[in-house]
Amino acid sequence: MPSPPEHSALTIKRLDPLDIATAALWDDFVMACPEATFFHRAGWQKIVREVFRHDTYFLYAEAGGRIQGVLPLGHVNSWLFGNSLTSLPFAVYGGVAAISTQAADALEAEAQQIARRLGVAHLEFRNVNPRHSDWPTQDLYVTFRKEILPDDEANLLAIPRKQRAMVRKGIKNGLTSEIDSTVDRFFALFTDNVHRHGTPAMPKKYFQALQAEFGADCEVLTVVAPDGRPLSSVISFYFRDEVLPYYAGDFEPARDLAANDFKYWELMRRACARGIRVFDYGRSKRGTGPFAFKKNWGFEPKPLHYEFCLYKRDAIPQNNPNNAKYKLMISAWRRMPLGMANWLGPFVVRNLG
Repeated sequence: MPSPPEHSALTIKRLDPLDIATAALWDDFVMACPEATFFHRAGWQKIVREVFRHDTYFLYAEAGGRIQGVLPLGHVNSWLFGNSLTSLPFAVYGGVAAISTQAADALEAEAQQIARRLGVAHLEFRNVNPRHSDWPTQDLYVTFRKEILPDDEANLLAIPRKQRAMVRKGIKNGLTSEIDSTVDRFFALFTDNVHRHGTPAMPKKYFQALQAEFGADCEVLTVVAPDGRPLSSVISFYFRDEVLPYYAGDFEPARDLAANDFKYWELMRRACARGIRVFDYGRSKRGTGPFAFKKNWGFEPKPLHYEFCLYKRDAIPQNNPNNAKYKLMISAWRRMPLGMANWLGPFVVRNLG
């Protein structure tokens, strides 16, 4: 991507949610910028604003009439979990994506000015790579990424033996996968799953908005039993040559039938057929079941560098299920009737970000 002439002045602008033309230029930049991720796409602004009703500050650096960097921000002001400015709420990756140090520095400086003006307790960048060695860093999350080989058999053999046996078990059990045009089956499986774990569920309208906004780049894959029962489902994002399974859910019988292992194998197999080259297993917390599950697939963890600029607090917030102060809440949520949990969940989860 060419750089602007040296004499071109760099300016920082805020993307108007109604400016379709500039949003298209934003996405063109994101698709070409090596530092950008699916969560840098302009469509997230509409979702954060309309589904979760949070203010957004989608900043871009422009010089010579061309975008040189982007920084999507969401402002979450919650009496439950505090007042923060984050790039990006509800995303595992974020922070600045730029093609020059000047653009990146200018975008981050503007973000800090906005954070101070809003009076937030902290500013958070969910970086894949570190940028600020002097900022406090959340050393909790890792990501798992691995190359998809061009041949199904090679991909299957690349899975460690015990996990590969689970995939074969799912195949032997007659499981099949289907691509859904709606989120209906996924949502039933997702809400049942998170309820068992004692955490609030996203609203159904959020998943519907993802499908509407990102189209074919947001895919729902559901695993069904031979009798047609849906067992396990996953919503995945496609970005450039990568596939990212992002939200998943299942019914309890899925484990005995190896439906979850089969689900991710089917996603990998289908992605391979589409010419996708990278399987991004996404974020997990160290020492958790999902962390161990992904390791068992032969993926190696890579630390994520969530960096914080603290304004009105002395330490990084710990708004995650590992925090001991939430154990009572998690226990109570598990005992709550599913219908009530699904009604109440969106009011809670919108404040988490």
